[in-house]
Amino acid sequence: MKTLNCPNCGAQTPIALKGIKVATCASCGTTLMINDVQVQSAGQQGEMHDAPLLFGIGDQVQLGRTPTLILGHARYSYGRGFWDEFCGVDGDGRTCWISLDEGDVVRQKRLTGKDTPKFMPPFKLGETLDFDAATFTVTEVEHAECIALRGQFDEVLQVGESHEFVNASAGDEALLSGEFWPGHAIWFYGRWYDAFDVKVQRQP
Repeated sequence: MKTLNCPNCGAQTPIALKGIKVATCASCGTTLMINDVQVQSAGQQGEMHDAPLLFGIGDQVQLGRTPTLILGHARYSYGRGFWDEFCGVDGDGRTCWISLDEGDVVRQKRLTGKDTPKFMPPFKLGETLDFDAATFTVTEVEHAECIALRGQFDEVLQVGESHEFVNASAGDEALLSGEFWPGHAIWFYGRWYDAFDVKVQRQP
């Protein structure tokens, strides 16, 4: 397994995520931005206050038939509270994201290329979006700020970074989510799971 040397303290971090762009140093708490040429310090990893969680970094999470190995944990504030995002890989090494928010669990994958929706803000609650032969209803439009990072990610994340986001649901299971910065947007698609159906194999 490849390792990453922290430019601040020299500690080595094993790299398990393909296309890694951000990692946090477990030794000194530095957030590291990674490109093909060098590793750069990008500030501290933020304070991850204790909160009840179904799983954490290193755990194997089973949602439906799909297992996911959790490699990264990001926490976001949205004014009324916070939610947790976990970056992981499935059995084929493909990246996915699992979100936990007040007991709700959703697993999503990033949409790329021609599969990416063309919708752009502003959005309104109750607005409908037609995507993938389904009609999604906008249920949430908020502003989010990253307040803490742990582990490894294949997206460029940084504590203090903020963005707008929209969530839109189709029926009881499907979820379409968009995140927006000036001149930039990314979309994710997935489904909800009942927290009681989540199976977790803890790291040793």
